[in-house]
Amino acid sequence: MHIAFAASECVPFSKTGGLADVVGALPRALAALGHQVSVYVPRYRQSKLSDPQTVVRSITIPFDDKYRFCSVVTAGTTAGVRLYFVDYPPYFDRDALYGSPAGDYPDNAERFALFSRAVLEASKILGVPHVFHCHDWQSALIPVMLRTLYAEDPAFREVATVFTIHNMGYQGLFPPDILPLLTLPWELLTISKMEFFGQVNFLKGALVLSDYVTTVSKKYSQEIQTTEYGFGLEGVLRNRAATVTGILNGVDYDEWSPQTDKFTVAKYSPQDLSGKLQCKKDLLNTFGIADANSKLPVIGIVSRFAAQKGFDLISQIMDRLAREEMILLVLGSGDKLYEEMFQRLHKQFPNKIAAKVAFDNAIAHKIEAGADMFLMPSRYEPCGLNQIYSLKYGTVPIVRATGGLDDTIEPWDARSGKGTGFKFTDYTGEALLATIKQALLAYQDPSSWQTLMRNGMARDFSWGASAREYGKVYDRARQARASADAATVTADLKKEPVLG
Repeated sequence: MHIAFAASECVPFSKTGGLADVVGALPRALAALGHQVSVYVPRYRQSKLSDPQTVVRSITIPFDDKYRFCSVVTAGTTAGVRLYFVDYPPYFDRDALYGSPAGDYPDNAERFALFSRAVLEASKILGVPHVFHCHDWQSALIPVMLRTLYAEDPAFREVATVFTIHNMGYQGLFPPDILPLLTLPWELLTISKMEFFGQVNFLKGALVLSDYVTTVSKKYSQEIQTTEYGFGLEGVLRNRAATVTGILNGVDYDEWSPQTDKFTVAKYSPQDLSGKLQCKKDLLNTFGIADANSKLPVIGIVSRFAAQKGFDLISQIMDRLAREEMILLVLGSGDKLYEEMFQRLHKQFPNKIAAKVAFDNAIAHKIEAGADMFLMPSRYEPCGLNQIYSLKYGTVPIVRATGGLDDTIEPWDARSGKGTGFKFTDYTGEALLATIKQALLAYQDPSSWQTLMRNGMARDFSWGASAREYGKVYDRARQARASADAATVTADLKKEPVLG
């Protein structure tokens, strides 16, 4: 089967979050199963291509004001995956992927509409797939265009679409007059299609018009059909419940493993954990608190600083948590409120709390390897990857029971010796603090703690199983598309006038 991925980011060429990791890894796992896989992403300023080759010199993209002309270059084939980049410097040669410190780029609708249409046009030259697998709102117009502008195009008659929601909180909302600018029909501005409280909602369009919808964990696929987590689209998803499924993200253990990690000072394994102490000392030194007591448990955080990630809860308990026998090391950036909070706490507790306001992949690896515990108290978390990385490194996760965090972490039971971490349900500071204290207490029993570490290290969240599940979804999507095409043909035949 030929699957074409369309997404706004992909490691190692562009990244702001977990989407890039998925688009970098899942296609390789599918190719390993024998599928033909292509990946389309924009060519950003950050996309460093060593030897780009132009494969489509010019694609004409009509807008209501004027034509725009883009091209497609390739970075070749990696692990059986063909990588294509839509190249249009006026839209993509910018400092960041989606916006500036002042906010989103005002022409994001045009940028990703051009990308979506370029993917469709390029595929007619480079190979029409059996399935387009689209990700988040930036590629949501592909299924929309296929069922409107390209509905009569014979090249796409049998092509199915699968759409994956990585985060319902980002939907692509724009004023109604964006439709004519993008040459999309006004009929899309209805409550049954893309209209959303007077605006055009790109994500909603894909949810309505794709053949199949997936999310990145089973629990999240259920949560987004509720008012609490649906961000206003829960009704749309409930109407499509039969074609909505959750498939847990895998992780790339070639990149994230304590036995092979290129960023750590020592390697270790479930059979020999001694290297973890060296990693812990190196981590403390990296954060400038080398004089700290290395026998104290270290809690690590690698995250975007935002309320969604639970930092509002962390702020409620920090003054009390700082008085516990532990060290907290934080890597991330985001809301100034939380950046300033950690700076204040470091001044107050210089040997117990330290933060680096940045994104640094090497330090992220050092935290996974050197910390004893990893904290993810998210309000919602579609899948989450860091808690899965943490398991492999024997760094015990402390999480809230939501989305993929709930799916991947089993509560520790010291009596039975089963479980992989600690989790809480109520979204309150008190519940978070009580759970951290539970973990700190468990840490005081070294033998039991090593059992807990090894339980997590034994878990396997590699991409193979998830890729097989996606293969089943692609089959179901193609069957749904075939049924829809047959129904359309039947309806057209019934409209034909009877001659004679």
